[in-house]
Amino acid sequence: MTIVSFNFTKIEAEKKEAGKGKININNNVAITDVGEKDLSLGNEKQKVLSFTFEFTSTYEPKIGLIRLVGDVLYMDDSKKVKQILDDWKKDKKLPKDIMTGILNTILNRSNVQALILSQDVNLPPPILLPKVQVEQKKS
Repeated sequence: MTIVSFNFTKIEAEKKEAGKGKININNNVAITDVGEKDLSLGNEKQKVLSFTFEFTSTYEPKIGLIRLVGDVLYMDDSKKVKQILDDWKKDKKLPKDIMTGILNTILNRSNVQALILSQDVNLPPPILLPKVQVEQKKS
């Protein structure tokens, strides 16, 4: 499995109102489409898969939203590319080994971008960040 490209095509961050009380943050990632593209490698063209995704962080109750849309280009041998595309067209499912790698790549890049955007629009971070805790010495 080789991921050859990762792109955001839409980045949206919105803060609707100031948060009061408990804020719930729901993160979700979904593959919305799978297609085939030609990738030029020198003088040759190779078929690659394009996985279109949407990553959202929803802040409830109606405080804000971060939405990232993009695509991941995946290269494999032509038989596997055709099989994955056929399976997607048939029942919108992907093999677990492919799905795991693609989703982990999307989550790694999207969580970092969502964290930056949350700071820019003054929303709480969408992922838990480590915190330092100082212990009091017992005397």
